[in-house]
Amino acid sequence: MTQKTTVVTRSVAALRAALHTWRSHGHDPAPPGSDTGPRPPAGDTDAFASTLWRMRTTVRDAPGSLAALCAALAGHQVDILSLQTHPLGLETVDEFLLRAPGSSSAAEITHAVAAAGGTSTWIERADAHDLVDAPTRVLGLATRTALDAAELPLALRQLLGRCAIRSLPGAHGVPAEGVLEETVLRLRAPEGGVITVERPYLPFTPTEFARARALVELDARLGPRVPRGLDVLTLPEGADITVGRADQADLEAAKAMHERCSAQTLTMRYHGPVNDADRYLNHLLSPRFGRTLAVRTASGRVVGLGHLLWDGDETEVALLVEDGWQGRGIGGELLRRLVRMAVEAGGESVYAVTRSGNTAMVAAMRSLGLPLDYQIEEGTLVITARLDGVTPETLPFEVRAQERIGRE
Repeated sequence: MTQKTTVVTRSVAALRAALHTWRSHGHDPAPPGSDTGPRPPAGDTDAFASTLWRMRTTVRDAPGSLAALCAALAGHQVDILSLQTHPLGLETVDEFLLRAPGSSSAAEITHAVAAAGGTSTWIERADAHDLVDAPTRVLGLATRTALDAAELPLALRQLLGRCAIRSLPGAHGVPAEGVLEETVLRLRAPEGGVITVERPYLPFTPTEFARARALVELDARLGPRVPRGLDVLTLPEGADITVGRADQADLEAAKAMHERCSAQTLTMRYHGPVNDADRYLNHLLSPRFGRTLAVRTASGRVVGLGHLLWDGDETEVALLVEDGWQGRGIGGELLRRLVRMAVEAGGESVYAVTRSGNTAMVAAMRSLGLPLDYQIEEGTLVITARLDGVTPETLPFEVRAQERIGRE
C-alpha cells in the first residue's frame, strides 16, 4: 500500500511533488526563527502587552543551573508559567511556557538564556491552548484516543508538536518497544505496521518517547473502535438520509456502492483505472489513516463516502457520491463536516485532488468560503483550502444536523 490513499497516476504524483515544493517556500515545517507565529487568541486583552512563548533549552544537570536560567529570564521581565524537565544523564532539557513583554523578541530571550548556560535553545510563539498543564493535556489526549481510534495520529501530533506522522505496513524490523532515533520515533502499530513520527527541527527526548509509546499501547489494548452516532438530514426533496462515521466494518457496503457507481464517477474520484478502486477501500476505511463519513438511505444503503486522510503533516479530503444521489447537496454536506473535523484536529489546510473537469468538486470547495489555492497539471487539479486562524466557531459555514441518534 502506498503512502497516498488514492489511486495515483504519474501526473498526480508529479503534481503532488510540485505542490509540496511550492508549499515549502511559504510553509516551512520548522518553527519560526523570528517573532512570526500564531496570532494572539481572540479576546486576549493582554495580547498587545505580552506574548506567550514555548521554549526548550539544554543545561548541565548540576546544582544552580536551573536557578541561573530562571534569574536570567526574570532579569528580562519574563514570567515562567510552566516548566517540564527531561533528564538526559549529564544534561537536562528544560521546556518552558513563558510570558514575555510584547517588546521582547525571540532573539533577545535566546541570548539571555545562552548567557545563563542554555544551549541548543529552540523557541516559538505559543497561544492560549498551551496554558493547559502537561498532565491535563496528556489525560485529555488519552481520553480522545480511547473514544476513537482515528484520534491516535492527532493525539501524537498534539503531544509532540509540529511533526509528520505516517502509518506504514509491515514491522520493518522495529522491536515491540519501539525505536528512538534523534528526530524520528518508530512505534509498532496495533495492527502490525509501524507508526513513524518525524520532527526534523527538534530531537525527541526519552520522556516524549515514553509518552508516545504509552498512547500507542493504550490504542492497542482498546482495539478497533469508532463513534457510531448518526445525524438525520432531510434533503430538499424531502427524503431523509443519515450521516455518520464508518470504518472497515462497512467495507462490503462501500464495495456495493462502488458497483453501482458509473465509470465516470469512479474516474473523477480515483484518477486511475476504476477496476482497482476496490483494492483501496480497506485502507481508506481504516481509522489509522483518517476518518470516514458514510451517507446512508432510510434502508441503510450507503450512497456517499467522505474521507479525511492524514497525509504526513497535511490533510486530504476525498468525496464519492453515487450517481443517482448526486446534485442533492450530499457532497457539500460531507465536505463541510470533513473540514470542520480538520479544523478541530488543528489542521492548517486541507486539499482535494480531482480532475480539472470536476466542476462539482470545485463548486463544493468554493462554497466553503475559505481561502483557496489551485494547482493544475496534465488535467489533474489540487485545490487547497487554508485554515490559518480558523476555529470551529469562526468557520464561515454551518453543518446541518436535524436530529442526532445513537447506533449500536
